[in-house]
Amino acid sequence: MYTNEKPLVIGIFGGSGSGKTTLLRRLSEMFSYYDPSIFSMDNYYRPIEEQCKDENDVVNFDLPTALQGDKLVRDLKSLLKGEEIVVKEYFFNSPPDKNVLLTIRPARIIIVEGLFLFHFPEIPSLLNFSIFVEVDHSIQLDRRLYRDQETRGYRRDDILYQWHNHVLPCYEKYIFPYRNKADFIFQNDHRWEGEFLRLKESLKRFFE
Repeated sequence: MYTNEKPLVIGIFGGSGSGKTTLLRRLSEMFSYYDPSIFSMDNYYRPIEEQCKDENDVVNFDLPTALQGDKLVRDLKSLLKGEEIVVKEYFFNSPPDKNVLLTIRPARIIIVEGLFLFHFPEIPSLLNFSIFVEVDHSIQLDRRLYRDQETRGYRRDDILYQWHNHVLPCYEKYIFPYRNKADFIFQNDHRWEGEFLRLKESLKRFFE
C-alpha cells in the first residue's frame, strides 16, 4: 500500500504511436485500488488558429509550442497541491466549443502522459518516476496510419507528409534527447509482457 502523504507522480512519454496510451491504461488498471488521476498533456493543445505552420502552410502539431505550456504546468502544480482542475478534453478535428469539460481530482497516484514530458523544465522535478516508451519507427508509423485514417479521417498521403516532415524531426529534436533521463525505458514490442513485469518490479519500492 502506498502510504506517503504526497501523491505518487508517474510520467509517461515517447514518440507518437509508441504505445503511451496503452501503457497508461495498464498502469491505471494495476493501480485501480487507488483510483488514479490521469493528467494528459493532449488536453493543452492550442486552438488550430494559434498553431505554427510549415513552409507549405501545413499546421505542425508536433512542436512543443503546440501546447499551452504555462497553463499545463500551472494546472499540474495545482493538482499536486490537492486542488481540483478543470480542462477541456481535447479531440483532434473537434471544434473547440464541442470539447467537453473534464474535472481532474487529486489522487494518491497521478499519471502524467504526453509527448513533451521533459521539454518543459518544471515538470521533471514534479515526477517521482518517469517512463520512456520506445518502439521501432516502422511500428509507430503503422499505428499512426491506422489511427489517423480510421479515427481522424486523414488521407494516407497527408499522414505520411506529417510523419516525415513533422513527427520524426520533432521526435529527434524534442523527445528522444530525453530518453536516458527516464527512470525506465519500456520496449513496447514483442517483449511487452516481460517489460510490464519488469516495470511493476521497479515501482514496488514506492509501496514498501
